[in-house]
Amino acid sequence: MKNTIAILVMTIGLVFSANAQDKMMKDAAVKTLALEQTAGEFTQKQITVSEGTYVFDISNNGVGHDVGFVLVKKGKDISKPENHIQTAYVTKPVKTGASQTSKPTKLEKGEYVYFCPLNPTSTDNILTVK
Repeated sequence: MKNTIAILVMTIGLVFSANAQDKMMKDAAVKTLALEQTAGEFTQKQITVSEGTYVFDISNNGVGHDVGFVLVKKGKDISKPENHIQTAYVTKPVKTGASQTSKPTKLEKGEYVYFCPLNPTSTDNILTVK
């Protein structure tokens, strides 16, 4: 009986360990894309990355008011919120001198447009995923 309990405890421990390891590997696969906004523009206008899961880290460098971040698949109407990739939104508006991140966002091959709805930036900023 003691051997059975010991085997059961070891099996449960291995399952929890494997699950924790899977989660760590998935988390490690998330990459960060850091983008900086200044008054009226993103400093990075063309970005190329590989397919994968990304967190967007948006910095507000002296804009003087809050900024945000919107990502849309190229060719879709950017004025319609239903076309926005909502996981790419920053978790809250970015104050001057601060930065905020988005939720993890899976990017597939294609082109995306990014802009700020609060700091009138160009909608010619392109993120290419290969």
